[in-house]
Amino acid sequence: MAQIETLFVDTAHILLAWLTRWGLSREAADLVLLFVQFACLAGIITVNVIVLVWLERRVSGFIQLRLGPNRVGPFGTLQTVADALKLLTKEDIVPSGADRPLFKLAPVLFMTVAVMLYAVLPFGRGMQVVDLNIGLFYFLSLGSLATIALLMAGWGSNNKWSLLGAMRSVAQIISYEIPLVLSLLGVVMIAGSLRLSDIVAAQEKVWFILLQPVAFITYFIAATAELNRAPFDMPEAEQELTAGAYTEYSGMRWALFFLAEYTNLFAVSALAATMFLGGWHGPGLPSWLWIVIKTYGLMLVFMWIRWTFPRIRMDQLMAFNWKVLIPVTLANLMLTGVGVYLAKGVAG
Repeated sequence: MAQIETLFVDTAHILLAWLTRWGLSREAADLVLLFVQFACLAGIITVNVIVLVWLERRVSGFIQLRLGPNRVGPFGTLQTVADALKLLTKEDIVPSGADRPLFKLAPVLFMTVAVMLYAVLPFGRGMQVVDLNIGLFYFLSLGSLATIALLMAGWGSNNKWSLLGAMRSVAQIISYEIPLVLSLLGVVMIAGSLRLSDIVAAQEKVWFILLQPVAFITYFIAATAELNRAPFDMPEAEQELTAGAYTEYSGMRWALFFLAEYTNLFAVSALAATMFLGGWHGPGLPSWLWIVIKTYGLMLVFMWIRWTFPRIRMDQLMAFNWKVLIPVTLANLMLTGVGVYLAKGVAG
């Protein structure tokens, strides 16, 4: 079990030793190792999205009392691969009145931001690409950049439905970032650090979901809105806006948006597992496997919510944020501050 626990870390150390033995300086070897890590991460993300799409289709089929994908491959496991090949062969159409640079750059930026989120996520004990002392700040800051990509897609498409969908997305994301950040600040106050590995280490005895249950619930609700998932998927309301900011996209450019959405879903779930569910802590199993189990468990809840609850109106969505979520998270933050102050006073 100990060998499985350190499998990926030991592999990285062996590769680093080989690179230095071949005459590379330590700085050059570290740079090559970083490139290899990002290449492996890109491959893992792609495979993970394929699994997630298949899983969501099966979950939706189960909830709707139907079979779901079951023709291509065993249990329909190759259906997503077939869909990916179909998208690769589709014609890439750019609308005649579109702003071509913005239109083409938007999906690339959206996907790039989604991948960069993974740089600071701890996928196990000692398994981070970069262990920043402001890791949480980095994660939240990058998440805000997605609004720029969505605005570029909406404006660059030269389509009123795309622009309206992009404006809805930006308004929703910016509004729900406030309770999302406030819900995480309580955890930061208890852990005393913005470094994600330190926050996980602080949960060795007690998971923060037990100390911050209100913050966990508000984080989950705000994250659902940030991801534009039902019941908060007004920016992509098919009956009104066809596909929101993605209306004019086809082929691989549309696939990049689709890929980024599931990449973000995994990242947000992994952050919740890190901040509230003890990260890699758990009995018996390797640390990286615990992260995977907790993250997939949270994603199943996201999927269950998507296929269970009806879409709400845009005014209800915004009113719920400003009138309910933000006051609740502010009250929770104040109570957490008082609790931390009293705990330090008792401790000495």
